Amino acid sequence: MKAFQVYYEGRVQGVGFRWTVKDIAREYDVCGWICNLEDGRVELQVSAENDAEIDAFLTAIRRSVLAGNIRKETKHPLPNQTFQGFEIRF
Repeated sequence: MKAFQVYYEGRVQGVGFRWTVKDIAREYDVCGWICNLEDGRVELQVSAENDAEIDAFLTAIRRSVLAGNIRKETKHPLPNQTFQGFEIRF
C-alpha cells in the first residue's frame, strides 16, 4: 500500500471541500480521511495499492469544482499506513 498526507491551503473551509472530496473518493480505489485544521488548512490522508490511483484521485480533486479554492497543495509520503473506507473527521 502507498499512503500520502496532503495539506490544502486557500479557501478550503466552509465551502463543502471535505464533502466534495469524499464524493470524489467514491470513484477511486482509495481509503483514508479528510479533516479541517484549526489553522484554516484541510488535511487529507489517503492510501491505495499504487501511486497511480492516488495520483488520479488527487488530480480529480484539482480538476473538480474545488479548483478555484485551492491555493496550495503539499503532499508527503506516509510510511506503512492503511485505512478502511473513506471518512470525514471532525
